[in-house]
Amino acid sequence: MKKVGLSYNSRRALIANVGETAGSEIAELMTQMAAEIEELRRTKVNVTRIVPGIPELHNTFVEDPV
Repeated sequence: MKKVGLSYNSRRALIANVGETAGSEIAELMTQMAAEIEELRRTKVNVTRIVPGIPELHNTFVEDPV
């Protein structure tokens, strides 16, 4: 599995600029968000809605990721 999140140098620079507590919280949040995005990309499914009664002039498909 590939590593998700900030590198050591990025984390260290963030902590140096905003403080240890805030920098650690931000880095952890970014790591969690990156993992969630990766999970969403991995499990993405396209759904095409088919609604009865739509006139032929509106032949567009709506795709929503699930």
